[in-house]
Amino acid sequence: MITTATKAQAKPGNETRAQLIRVGGDIIAHRGFNSTGINAVLKEAGVPKGSFYYYFASKEDFGLAVIDGFAAEYNAQLDRTLGNRALPPLERIREYMDMGIADMQSCDYCRGCLIGNLGQELAGQNESFRLRLDSIFSDWQVRFAQCLEEAQERGDIDAGADPRALAQLLQMGWQGATLRAKVSKSVEPMAQFATMYFEQILGRAPAT
Repeated sequence: MITTATKAQAKPGNETRAQLIRVGGDIIAHRGFNSTGINAVLKEAGVPKGSFYYYFASKEDFGLAVIDGFAAEYNAQLDRTLGNRALPPLERIREYMDMGIADMQSCDYCRGCLIGNLGQELAGQNESFRLRLDSIFSDWQVRFAQCLEEAQERGDIDAGADPRALAQLLQMGWQGATLRAKVSKSVEPMAQFATMYFEQILGRAPAT
């Protein structure tokens, strides 16, 4: 009889490590990092006890790998939205927000943004986490700024506006709206922020 543990042992090392990161990311998104035990991750992933430290030097090392894994997935989402050259730049940002609202509804308000969640939980506790999270936020802000610069070049936003400042406001406001949506179990804060950002900050009415 082939048990779950035997199957896990038969997996190539990289696949098993990736499985631990995927499962760990899902558990951490629901419970938080500090409340997530290594044994719970191993059990859910179907990986034998004792294997964890073969793939990760410590729980902190594991947490950083989960952060990097989530960031890679999120960057792919940004490629599909902000990088979609078939749409005008501001429509790409609208699509990004629409996807965020749909994701929040699909998870029944349990997850939110893992990077934002961990930032609130760990930034004041662990410098390694803080630096990694800050770097990811900075990278995302650059992506937003590039999209807004394209919009400015097209004449879609005011020529005197600062795309970097608009990108920073977008990121900070969207993170706050996402948190508020999670707490209130309603996407209304996200929808309200999207409307405010386009109509009052950028001066653009919603597309019809």
